[in-house]
Parts: sequence; structure tokens; C-alpha cells
Amino acid sequence: MKYRKELVLSAVCFLMAFLCAVLWSRQQDSALAARVAPEILRFHIQAVSNSAADQKIKLEVRDFLLERLSACGAETKQQLLDYVDKEKGLLEQETETFLQSLGASCAVDIRTGSSRFPSKAYGDLVLPAGVYDAVQVRLGEGRGRNWWCVLYPRLCFADSLHAVLPEASKEQLRQLLTPEDYQALFSHPEDRLEIRFFFPQLLETLRAAYSAAR
Repeated sequence: MKYRKELVLSAVCFLMAFLCAVLWSRQQDSALAARVAPEILRFHIQAVSNSAADQKIKLEVRDFLLERLSACGAETKQQLLDYVDKEKGLLEQETETFLQSLGASCAVDIRTGSSRFPSKAYGDLVLPAGVYDAVQVRLGEGRGRNWWCVLYPRLCFADSLHAVLPEASKEQLRQLLTPEDYQALFSHPEDRLEIRFFFPQLLETLRAAYSAAR
């Protein structure tokens, strides 16, 4: 009985310490997101559905729009936002024409606005969860899985899990942020992304230990 009480007490203390660490980490990430978000423009595209065909079309549209926007001549975040707002109708029409060339047909809605994004890795950089300005693209009803990246500075990759940021992109980001915030975006990304997955495993371990002590 005494051993079981000591085990439970130790487990509770460990759990409380872990929860405090998670809370502190989330507060740090929230503060970091609030500081870096004004300098960053995200890109968010939602597919018509989760069918293989619609998901493939989503990626085709992604590539088309990224190439289209990279050629617009905008050099700052605000210039890019202004361009999308001004040319919204043209961009939608061009995208719908592109879809037709793929043998697909659906309405395209392109707009700018603010949205909450989860933590996301872009090569060796991790942007913390927070509210960011974004260029948002919805195909049809937009009920399929989405895809997102960073439009400004240009951090979009087809395979963000294995990509390495170009030095030009890093340098542009470095100039937009303080040295401390820039370094924070590259600090232990695996810990910041995977900590949330550890919590269920911890609970299961504690449950098993308690059962064994009974």
C-alpha cells in the first residue's frame, strides 16, 4: 500500500511538472507567434474534397498560383496583399481557366484575411501556432484536406518535411525579425512539434505503472 501511494504521488508530481513545462512552452510559442506574424504572409488552399483526384488538383492549383504570385513583382508583404486584393477577380478567372485545362471545373475563391494556423515545419524552421495573415484559396466547397505554406518570405515547398530553406529565404527572414526571434524559429523544432504527442503516451505509462502496483 505504501509503495503504491509513493508511486502515485511521484507520478502526480511528474505529471504536474510536465504540464507546467507544456504550458510554459505554449506561452513562449504564443508570444513568439505574436511577434513574427506581422512580418509573415501564409498561403492556404482547401481542396474540393478528399478524393484522390481533388487532392491532386489542389496541388496543381497550388503550383500554378505560387508561380503566378511569384511573378507579380511584389517585393513586400503589403505589396503582395495589395496585389491579391486588387487582382482577385483576375486571379480567380485565371485559376478557373487553368482548372478547365486539367479537365476540372469548380468555383475558385481567393481572398486575404487572418486565420489561426497550427505549428508547422518548413525545412529546418518551425513557425509556432498563432494567427497569421494569409492568402486563402478555396476550391468549390472547400471540404477537402488543406495545404499551407509561407508566401512571404517565400518558404513554400512541395515536400516541407524534407526541404531545406534556401539561404536567400533565410536571409530575407533574418532581416525582418530580431536576432532572438530568428534564432527561436530554428531552435529544436522536433521538440516544439512533437511535445503534444508525448502527453497521451505519458498518461498510458502512468496508468500501466499504477495497475502494476495494485
